[in-house]
Amino acid sequence: MYYVYVISSEKDNRLFKGLTNDLQKKIAQHNMGEHKETKEHRPWVLVYSKVFTSRVKAKEYENYLKAEEGMEFLKNKLK
Repeated sequence: MYYVYVISSEKDNRLFKGLTNDLQKKIAQHNMGEHKETKEHRPWVLVYSKVFTSRVKAKEYENYLKAEEGMEFLKNKLK
């Protein structure tokens, strides 16, 4: 299984979108400061995730969420 996830910084409400095959481990890594992109914005909380059986489909969805249309979708979804 592959997870596309969105986490929100409790420090500054910044959103980060990613893809993983171990969601709980990945969120823990973000909160331990193991990723330079998210280290300065800890702590993080999961606000959205979607499961895929195909890594290719998950990557396509991650790219969608990072595009303008996907960001608009998230904005409406997370209200």
